[in-house]
Amino acid sequence: MTCFKGQFLLTATVVTPLLFAATETTAQTAKRFVVKGVVADAATKEGEQYATMKITLQTDSTSTAALAVSEADGTFSMTLKKAGSYRLFVNAMGKQPIVRNFVVSDSKPVAALDTLYIKEVSHVLGAVEIVAQKPLVKADIDKITYDIEEDPDSKTNNILEMLRKVPMVTVDGDSNIKVNGSSGFKVYVNGRPNSMMSKNPKEVLKSMPASSIKKIEVITNPGPKYDAEGVGGILNIVTVGKGIEGYTVTTNGGVSNADVDAGMYATVKQGKLTVSGTYSYNYYDGRNMHNNYSRLFTGDPATPSASNRYQTGDSRSYNHSHSGNFEASYDVDSLRLVTASFGIWTNRSHSHSLSRTNATALLSGATLYSYANNGRGVSDNTYLYGNIDYQRLFKQKGRMLTFSYKISGGTNGGDNYSSYDVAEATDEWLPFVKRLSDEHTESSGRSMEHTLQVDYTTPIGKAHNVEVGAKYILRDNRSDDDRYVRPNGTDGEYTFDEQYSSHYRHENDILAAYLGYGLRLGNLSGRLGARYEHTFQKIKYELGEGENFSTGFDDVVPSASLGYRINDENNLRFGYNMRIYRPGIWSLNPYLNQTNPEALQQGNPNLVSEKNHNVQLTYSYFAAKFSVSCTMRYSFTNNNISSVTSLVEDNTIESVKNPMGKLVSYTTYRNIGRTQTASLSSYVNWNIFKNTRLTMNLWGDYSDYNDRQQLHNYGYYGSAYVGVQQTLPKNWRVNLGFYGCTSNPNLQSKTEGMYNYSLNVQKSFLKDRLNFNLYASNFLDAKRHYKSTVTGANFITRSDSSYNPWRVGINVSWRIGELSSGVKKVARSISNDDVKSAESGGK
Repeated sequence: MTCFKGQFLLTATVVTPLLFAATETTAQTAKRFVVKGVVADAATKEGEQYATMKITLQTDSTSTAALAVSEADGTFSMTLKKAGSYRLFVNAMGKQPIVRNFVVSDSKPVAALDTLYIKEVSHVLGAVEIVAQKPLVKADIDKITYDIEEDPDSKTNNILEMLRKVPMVTVDGDSNIKVNGSSGFKVYVNGRPNSMMSKNPKEVLKSMPASSIKKIEVITNPGPKYDAEGVGGILNIVTVGKGIEGYTVTTNGGVSNADVDAGMYATVKQGKLTVSGTYSYNYYDGRNMHNNYSRLFTGDPATPSASNRYQTGDSRSYNHSHSGNFEASYDVDSLRLVTASFGIWTNRSHSHSLSRTNATALLSGATLYSYANNGRGVSDNTYLYGNIDYQRLFKQKGRMLTFSYKISGGTNGGDNYSSYDVAEATDEWLPFVKRLSDEHTESSGRSMEHTLQVDYTTPIGKAHNVEVGAKYILRDNRSDDDRYVRPNGTDGEYTFDEQYSSHYRHENDILAAYLGYGLRLGNLSGRLGARYEHTFQKIKYELGEGENFSTGFDDVVPSASLGYRINDENNLRFGYNMRIYRPGIWSLNPYLNQTNPEALQQGNPNLVSEKNHNVQLTYSYFAAKFSVSCTMRYSFTNNNISSVTSLVEDNTIESVKNPMGKLVSYTTYRNIGRTQTASLSSYVNWNIFKNTRLTMNLWGDYSDYNDRQQLHNYGYYGSAYVGVQQTLPKNWRVNLGFYGCTSNPNLQSKTEGMYNYSLNVQKSFLKDRLNFNLYASNFLDAKRHYKSTVTGANFITRSDSSYNPWRVGINVSWRIGELSSGVKKVARSISNDDVKSAESGGK
């Protein structure tokens, strides 16, 4: 707790003086004379955000009369204490400075300047062109933005590879993504939630070319307009902006010793209509994996119902996935915009496994029983969604009204077989082993969701902004699990086991409303907001054990942000938010999976939403050659949804078939007691030399898990990504990357650390239209081990999975056409991100 108290003291020490300083500055500003205007990029004509304005007297350029920064749309308005002849200096990173003279007087107190077009810095000396480099990272009050377009690797890499460079994002050796140290994050595209990316980010993102992306935003402190979900935050992928008419098509393909992928991205713009589409395909071969598992009883060795269990086996899986996305926008006029989108993702996975289990007596070590298990299965998943949005702007700049409708749904199914070959068993354990029936399970689930939403935002004066909105979600989920059995060792027909099958329906409607207020005074900006959500929940069991019930609950979700811009490069940000998580259907489903009678699994329909509180303080310094960002964060949850495993006698579990009173492992979900995490993360981007860049993403935390009953675990966790990019003559580029992490504790489990390294060689030809990327990773290792332990009352389990980690491959992309235009996006849209799946959340 000392660490947690210290973090709050540091936050108060830093933020409080800033508040007093801002208040004093505001009190001293006399609004008598005003200069205003717009700063815009000379090439794109878009407003230049965070351009720095400085005003001096024309006769004395050493004294400062006023300082300010431009708004998000490039507008600025500055007040002066007295009339006179002044000089305005405008600066922005990587842009040529602008200097303008103006006069304000009693007869003309307002100086309205024309639009100030600011250009990129570019000086030509003979045959040598020297171009100033823009900073890749920019900080805002609630997010950090990485400029993908300005990174030369975007020409040859996919989005997943580019994420390794994005602040507060880590991608490990198995391409698993974490945001803010958590796997519980959401993926948006152009400000709209993309569920297929959120559910399967590494599969979808590695097939999408980074050349179609403008920037990636890491929203670490979501405001009240976002649904109250997500420990890690939101990854918002912004596609290319508007520009000239025309078309562009990019095709890409790659092959390695583990997978094959192909994709296409196309955009066409004609007049007011812009259409964009993507398609990607991926085949992945998981290759052979060898597994060793042991469950040791640590209680009284004379316990007759207990045993030590050992298992060894091999498994392999492979899958095919397809994803596609279509988007269109139509400018009705300068104030009205209509957008639509449609997306689909499908995946089919095949798996095979063969294992042998041996159980021994605690004292003598003699074999109690042994058997072999052969498993095979096929699973199919499909997800699709559609959006339509209408945006209405007004003559008053910043005022906007948006209506949105979203439909989404999906199906998932599995067809799995498990057969047993019993080698031996003692008389005492033979009845238990006879429960190992050959089994065929057919599982299917489907979901359908309709959402209506309205959002309104308006400025009030120059410094204030208000946003309000309402949403209604109608959600219907269904999960069916049918079990068929036959005696093991036979070739007979399977018979339907109605008693141990389950058909389960979960209806979940949500009514939500939010109110937000924003303030910007000079270099100080802030935001307050609150969101109210009421949930209607109904559970129905059409087949299987369980009582139908319905319930409802209310949640009020506050959020607050404060930002102080010290100067052009330095800023401080403080934020607080509360996030909630509703349990997903898989963690609620009461179906008891007893395919393996030694390890039972079951959902918990009595779960309630968890509430997570987060406080964070961030300091950032972003310049063209060197950037650094450091964030301190503390979060706690008093009713965290967590998977819990215990060793219990099988006759104490309802629905167990033919219980024998033997000790078995039983895994379910519970709202545990208290979870706390204090973390420190940092990001560094340093242009060491003209052609050498160093990137680092570092993360460290201390977590404490306590269910306030028997389980308590705590420990440190750290991870680091270090990448070096070297540009060689003729624009060859070489990238070296290393990722490593320490052991990771959770409530009961602890996984050992891992590491990953990679080498990329990239080259572009034909004016960047043809791009090659040769890559190799972990090529010095023939075998890797992934180890973990789970500890509970009277038992400890250890697992060790070994696999071949090395990978070598090539990616090629080809672009035709010229177009910098992308589908326009409304500024507000539907974002349903309130459900916590059984696998997500936590670290």
